[in-house]
This record gives sequence, structure tokens and C-alpha cells, in this order.
Amino acid sequence: MEFQAVVMAAGGGSRMTDLTSSIPKPLLPVGNRPLLWYPLNLLERAGFEEVIVITRKEIQKMLNLDTKMKLDFVCISDNMDMGTADSLRHIHQKIKTDVLVLSCDLITDVDLYKVVDLFRAHDATLSMLMKKTHEPTEVVPGQKGKKKPVEQRDFIGVDDTGKRLLFMANEADLDEELVIKRSILQKHPRMHIRTGLMDAHLYCLKKYVVDFLVENRSITSLRSELIPHLVRKQFSSPTSLQQGLDNREEDQKKKEQTSLDIYSFIKEDNSLLKPAADNSCWNDHRGDMNETLHEGKVRCYVHIMKEGLCYRVNTLGLYIEANRQVRKLLLNLGLEEPLVHGSAQITDRGMVGSDSIIGSSTQVGEKTSIKHSIIGSMCTIKDKVKITNCIIMNSVTIEEGCCLQGSVICHNAVIEKGADIKDCLIGSDQRLETKAKHVNEVIVGTEQLMEI
Repeated sequence: MEFQAVVMAAGGGSRMTDLTSSIPKPLLPVGNRPLLWYPLNLLERAGFEEVIVITRKEIQKMLNLDTKMKLDFVCISDNMDMGTADSLRHIHQKIKTDVLVLSCDLITDVDLYKVVDLFRAHDATLSMLMKKTHEPTEVVPGQKGKKKPVEQRDFIGVDDTGKRLLFMANEADLDEELVIKRSILQKHPRMHIRTGLMDAHLYCLKKYVVDFLVENRSITSLRSELIPHLVRKQFSSPTSLQQGLDNREEDQKKKEQTSLDIYSFIKEDNSLLKPAADNSCWNDHRGDMNETLHEGKVRCYVHIMKEGLCYRVNTLGLYIEANRQVRKLLLNLGLEEPLVHGSAQITDRGMVGSDSIIGSSTQVGEKTSIKHSIIGSMCTIKDKVKITNCIIMNSVTIEEGCCLQGSVICHNAVIEKGADIKDCLIGSDQRLETKAKHVNEVIVGTEQLMEI
């Protein structure tokens, strides 16, 4: 077994709480499949047979996944607030090899081997996936007319190949200037600084990085702490103990610093490679193995997708966008399942758009129009209803004469006769009264109405 795969599925979805307050993030339906299905399917297509899934007990109980892989669930207590690095540290005893870590909110058709082969070819400490940031084009319920929050940019430095990851910094951590260390420029005098890239939260990591995390408990996040730390460490020297220290307390402090240095966890397993680097007639030539033989032991690489789909479903806007694109994704994956489930009962099939998806055991009444929408399972949609650009989850009831546009309707909601809903998010178990009219609203919680 070359890699162990780990999927992080315990996060609460803090950037989309209007959705995740009633539906755990890994269970959010995208194209009538739980969000967690997508990274698992990516791993299954790449040939993985077993995956460690870090989640919470309530999520495991509700999961019903169609996969041939063996899923090893590790449940984190609901009262434990753990970051992604904490979660990886939590399962360190299960990790016996290098590890591939994915977030449960990743939806992509990337060729996974492009990330893995970078890791193999360069004997890398880290290889990761990035893609150009995607701005949602659809109206987000409850946010029309509101000023978008300003996202802090990431500055990503790569070499001429676009694959060696040389520099990483977030705008929030910088002063007025972008400072590049001399040690980087000495080895890579040409560096390309890029912005507008999204970290897909897909990482190949050496086993010794997990060992390092076990000892260094100050790191809680993979994305914001561990990955930038590894990138910086490429061009810094290992922490070394000064010889001849008389002060025992200072000596002990130096030893503790060394024990937390990533270099002290790197195994010298390349005994055959070292003489080759010293003695080979090729050792002064630049080539694919040059960095492996000549440069530091910490090496970071990135695969930047130039085409294909890649979403991190971590906001309401991106959740809607992913649902809009899911049919294209499933076609790319070769999953050409019927868009209308065989058990769905539809009176006028001609009024259901060819780009809509309708789930199992859903009933659709006469003269009901469904365009550019996704309808879940066990829904009841009565006569003369118009649904356009909507996401309707499971067991929703929509009574006669309703009109729904650009809205998200969560599980078990009831929309009574003649209601007119536009650009709204209706939470789970909500009931909207007869002839109700709501525009640009978020209706969640117990009889809670909130306009934002």
C-alpha cells in the first residue's frame, strides 16, 4: 500500500451556516448525492480500496453511500473543536504510509495521478492541487444587493515549470510589502507570483509529516499553518545544536526546538541514492532528479488545473454553483444515469426541462413546469407549479399554484398553495403559509424570518 487516503468530514461548514445548521455539511445534497460521495468517488476511480473517514457519529448514522471501498470511520466527539491538523493527529496511529488527505467538500474531475505522480517523481514532502478561483455567477439567496465580503488573496510563488511550490502567503499575514527570502531567490532567481488560485484541500504528504504533527501540537490547521510551514522550510536550514553550551537550561531548550523541527523527522532512507549524487557523472547536470539529489530534503509541489471542474463547496454561492454544474461533472465521469429516476411519477414529462434532475419516488402533478432545477427524492409537487433555477431537497411538499425561482428549499419543507418565492433559502421543516410572498430572504430555524 503506497498511500493511505483520509477524507476530512467532521467540519461544521462555518461559512454556510444557513444550510449546515440543520444539515451536516458532508450530507448536503449535490445532484441528489451527499457531498461526501464526490471525494470518495474520486478515490475509488483512482483505485483506492480503503479510506479513513474522519467524521462525527450523527453523520455516520445518516450516511448511505454507494461504494465498493472499505470505509474506516473515525468519529470525533461533538464537543471537540478540532482543526484539520488536529484531526490528522487524532488518527496518527492508523497512518503507516504516506498519506493522501482530501476535504469532504471537494468536487472535481481532476486526474488524481497528476498530483500523485508529482509526489513520486520528485520524492516530495508535499504535493497539492490548485485551480483558478471560481466566482459564483448565480444570485445567492438572501444576498442580492448586499456588498460581497472581501476575500483575502493568496500569493503563490512557483518556478518556471509551474510545478515547484516556492512561496505561499495570505494577504492578511502581509504588511504593505511582499518580501521574498534571499535563500529562495538564490536557488530560484526566476519566480512567478500568482494570485486568484484556490487551494482544493487535496494534499499528498510524507508519513514523517504526520509524525511531525504528533509532536508539534501548536499546529491546528493543514491549510493555514502546516502547508505554509512546509513551503517555508524548503529554504531554511535544519535547527542545529550549538556545541559547547555550558548552560544546561539553554541546552535543553535547544534540544526541544530540534525535536520540533521537520528535518529531525526525515528518515535517511536513500542510502543508495546518496552515493549516486556524489559519484555520478551526471551530478552537475540539471534534470528531473536534480532537485531530489542536490536540494533540501523538504520539497513542495503543486498541480494547477488548467481545465476541468474543481469546486470547494464551502459557501452557499458555491453550493448552488456546484449543483448547476453537477450534470456536466457526472457526464465527464461517465456516470450517464437517467436524470429522471425510474420511480418518479410525472404527469406531464414534456414540462420537465432536459437539464433538470428528479429523484426517486417524487410525484409531479399536472401542468407543472420544472426548468434548470434539481428535485430530491420523496417530494410531492402538485398541479400548476412553476419551478425555475431551484434546488429542492428531499421530502419537500409544494402545493398547487406555487411559483419558485432561484431558491433553495431544504428537507421536509412545506410550501402552501399559491406561494411566490424568489431568491430565497427555506430551511428544513419550514412551512410557508398560503399565498406567501418572499423575495431575497433566508427563512431558517423555528419560525425565524431573517432578511440579510
